[in-house]
Amino acid sequence: MEKHMVAVVGAGPAGLFASRYLASNGIRVALFNRDIKPGGLAEYGIYPDKIKMKTGLRKQFSQIMELPNIEYFGNVKVSSGGPMFLSDLIKLGFQSILVTTGAQGTKWLNLPGEYLPGVYHAKDVVFHYNLLPPYSDRRYLIGPKVALVGAGNVMMDIARYLIRDKKVEKVTVVVRRGPGEIKFTRQELENVVTNLDFEKLDAEINRVAPIINAVGQDVEEARQSFKDGLAKALEPVSSTILEFNFLSSPTRIIGDWTKGSTALEVEDNTLVAVDGRIKPKSLGTKRLIPADTVIFAIGDTIDKEFPLPIEWDSYAANPDPSYPIEGVSYEAFDPDTKTAIKSVFLAGWARLASTGLVGVARKDGENAARAILQYLETVPVIENLEEKYGDFRKWVNDNLHQVITKEDLLKIESVEQEKQRSLDLKDFKFETNDEMLIIAGK
Repeated sequence: MEKHMVAVVGAGPAGLFASRYLASNGIRVALFNRDIKPGGLAEYGIYPDKIKMKTGLRKQFSQIMELPNIEYFGNVKVSSGGPMFLSDLIKLGFQSILVTTGAQGTKWLNLPGEYLPGVYHAKDVVFHYNLLPPYSDRRYLIGPKVALVGAGNVMMDIARYLIRDKKVEKVTVVVRRGPGEIKFTRQELENVVTNLDFEKLDAEINRVAPIINAVGQDVEEARQSFKDGLAKALEPVSSTILEFNFLSSPTRIIGDWTKGSTALEVEDNTLVAVDGRIKPKSLGTKRLIPADTVIFAIGDTIDKEFPLPIEWDSYAANPDPSYPIEGVSYEAFDPDTKTAIKSVFLAGWARLASTGLVGVARKDGENAARAILQYLETVPVIENLEEKYGDFRKWVNDNLHQVITKEDLLKIESVEQEKQRSLDLKDFKFETNDEMLIIAGK
């Protein structure tokens, strides 16, 4: 018989797998999600044509949702200004709260011109083409010349979208480090490499070669890493030109407040060794890259509306945890008072932003669940759990509106599958919350 109640806030991979782990250990779990549908970045961050991967993940998530002691509350935002506060969950009797909200915020560089029309964060664009409401029906000013800042797989996903879907004229990738420190994989490069201007790439690598050589990095190995992408490259579908600018840091966006961005100003870097690590250092020389659109793919940060202390780009974790798992702290922490926030735990990107993919999130969620189980051993059991949980349900009915349940999800999924079949599509999902709420009868 269940003796403990735990609230999990966030239904991405970390939250889902943590919920399963807790439920399988006899815990009553209430799973809250800001979005209508669960999955988080596994649903709305993976490139749309990776159908096999998404289908496999959806199947796993559906199996988790079928567990009887997990109840789902979708379309509910828990925040300092939302319909539900963290304090509400504590008052309603939850003995522990696991925060797995991901890195919902966007990281900016605080540059002049960042708020010009046509300047975006990669996450907003990814959510847009992955049809996450409300991003799905927003307009984005994607001009013929796009400057794309970053060097990871998200940057490459955006480049793929711009080259193969939007078919823009030119994509210029701006990387503050050298060609030997790129973070995207060969598999991601294969999607766009046939649009890469190799003549200009060679010239760019030659330009930065003296700096790269001076810090002991292999220039030819870096050059070959781009050519390796040609072996299994996708056939081009556009005439988009893809270029790279290495050792370049954005300093401002130039443009007009009615017409939008016209150029990205960058500053040239060199590379220096600091405490055994290679870091970029400004040279002071600046130049302009023509850009009608500027997209920053520079990582993410957490939702600053959520009522927890923040350190760097994640919620603060207890440096001296009482319930560590594999040497890692999952306990929320108040740096001002230097005390743990009792009963509140962190997992996934809420604990460490922009780290790892689904497998990493799964392990982190399960480890956080293990830490919670240790904590629950130190608190009294709830003798009248059904009555206590019933009071919580009544509060939800009285105070929250348009809450999505497991049954509602099944209705939405059924209609989406029928649309997919009737339209002969590989995948189909509704683009707006209103469409899903209508199907759910909300």
